[in-house]
Amino acid sequence: MQQLINGIQLGFVYALIALGYTMVYGIVRLINFAHGDVFMVGAYLGFFALTSWHLPFPVAIILAMVGCALLGVFIERVAYKPLRRAARISALITAIGVSLFLEYFSSLKFVFGPYFRAYPRPFPIRTFTIAGITISNIQIIVLAVAILLMIALTIFVNRTKTGLAMRAVSFDHDTARLMGIDVDNIISITFGIGAALAGAGGVLYGIAYPQIHPFMGIMPGLKAFIAAVLGGIGIIPGALLGAIIMGIVEKLTEVYISSTLRDAAAFGILILVLLIRPSGILGKKRDEKV
Repeated sequence: MQQLINGIQLGFVYALIALGYTMVYGIVRLINFAHGDVFMVGAYLGFFALTSWHLPFPVAIILAMVGCALLGVFIERVAYKPLRRAARISALITAIGVSLFLEYFSSLKFVFGPYFRAYPRPFPIRTFTIAGITISNIQIIVLAVAILLMIALTIFVNRTKTGLAMRAVSFDHDTARLMGIDVDNIISITFGIGAALAGAGGVLYGIAYPQIHPFMGIMPGLKAFIAAVLGGIGIIPGALLGAIIMGIVEKLTEVYISSTLRDAAAFGILILVLLIRPSGILGKKRDEKV
């Protein structure tokens, strides 16, 4: 049961990253492989907010979200927007290039530096035992913040005009334009929201697993992508479901089989999903014009 709690904690962190993948894919049919590195930038922004600027933890999360949102919009405008009508492979290669640029640029000494940093915890760790299950205040905070952000996202997408516009653009760009929607602006907003959630995930990951480095976003980013595919990429509830399954499978594999196989389990899930149900758990088959 304890490993289940640990897996759910990890799954909620993956979910915050996976939501960005699934939102962007739902809008522009693009797999933004630079998204895991935005998660890394969020972790560093939270790190400096807590250590150098001595800001309260909630402010550190907000700062990381705002910084990553701006970064996400900048990446979309500079790297992806010019390729909006190009072949998808061009955008995919560009995404990989942006990912590598963020990793190696962040490794420069005058940016974040190439070394590992110990992430500060803004409060002492305390544990509570409920019905024989031990849970720490860190786990409670990770779950609470992630759930609040997902509720806020759900309300935004379903109850606001911008959220309605995002859903319209996800169905058809041309029809959305005819209805008076600024499609380019909506796409930028989608990138910004997804990046903000990844930034929050970076801070939560930092306090839960307190060590960061410029390449820390590679594996969480890939696993979050697998989670999005598992749940049904382009479907917001699917990203959450897939991420929780991923987190639980990873932790159970680590404890009961081998810690060296936890990454293999993740990619094994991806292979099985692509072979058995390519549309994901909540996805539906649809014909695509070519």
